[in-house]
Amino acid sequence: MTHLSTEDALKRHVRRSDYVSCTVAFIDCKKPGSHLKENYSIIGPGVSSASDQVVNLPEPHGFNIGAAAMPNGITNNLHIHFTAEVFMNFRGEWTFRWGSKGEDEFVGHEGDILSVPTWIFRGFTNTGADDGWLFTCLGGDNTGGVIFHPEIIREAAQYGLYISNENMLIDTARGDEKPGEDGVIAPMADADVAQLREWTPEQMRKRIVTEAERDFRPAFLDRGLTGCGAEIAPVIGAGITQNRDHAAPITNPHGFSLEWLRLAPGQQVSRFRIPEKMVLIARHGGARIELNESSDVAVELGEWDTYSVPGDVWRQIRNTSDHTVELVLIASGDHRKRPEFAEEVVALAEAAGLALDAGGFVAPAHLLPVYKFA
Repeated sequence: MTHLSTEDALKRHVRRSDYVSCTVAFIDCKKPGSHLKENYSIIGPGVSSASDQVVNLPEPHGFNIGAAAMPNGITNNLHIHFTAEVFMNFRGEWTFRWGSKGEDEFVGHEGDILSVPTWIFRGFTNTGADDGWLFTCLGGDNTGGVIFHPEIIREAAQYGLYISNENMLIDTARGDEKPGEDGVIAPMADADVAQLREWTPEQMRKRIVTEAERDFRPAFLDRGLTGCGAEIAPVIGAGITQNRDHAAPITNPHGFSLEWLRLAPGQQVSRFRIPEKMVLIARHGGARIELNESSDVAVELGEWDTYSVPGDVWRQIRNTSDHTVELVLIASGDHRKRPEFAEEVVALAEAAGLALDAGGFVAPAHLLPVYKFA
């Protein structure tokens, strides 16, 4: 069992006010129409090419959490990722593009989540009326960086910008020395572009879960207890739900699972732990995370705050506000996670007629056999 001190617990709380933007994270930072992009690295460095990118929590999690913010009309140009890239739309309207020329599009709105396949070109534009905000989750501790579209690499060279083989931005206008041809990423050849995978709009639509499509259901063993009954809506992979009727719409390996967690006013998830690292991002604030077996340390999550819970730490999640709270819950690994609830919670659930079957799903307690072994 892991016990967190107050000091260590607070270090894992990244408040919205702690996020630090970088406007020179990528090779297209001087391209008109892209120069106002803001990149954030919240957990892990992500794919930033900036040497001075601030990373709030560099500890490896098996995935990276970041964010992108842009005013209306600003574009993040076509590029390729080698690991999973998931967009969580927290504010605004965004037009996502993919394909060798960005020929296919999807318009996303607040509450939508989109997972883009690896090894295809993708980009996005803020087409909403106001400044927009996208949280991102990238697979792996080392994402491998990105490859920008050949047209973007060629245009960037006109501004004296290059990307080294170590994924670092080289800006000759500020005095950086350009390496030889073997030291920079060259534009991808047309023949290589032609070999990239193709995704139709119909195929991509299956990798999108809009706000309206979320399937919220009671998720945990404590669902019958007073003040409990928190709901989960799966999005990616096998998460922490104990409801056998839950099924994530996106199932290919990402290196993490992702779910929505919803708590009504006064509602809680009783004390539990999992061995995997777990990150919570509050879409609507007012969540209180109580940590350790004695719940002696507490963290208050405000709107858009990020919190990382280490593996094997007891945690209890409460809605302390007067409105419904929604959080994105991300846990490391593609496998199914199995929450272990505190003994007193298990006993109370059984008294209320609920228990976990051998598969780890909630079931009527009176139907479960009790096997005795010699």
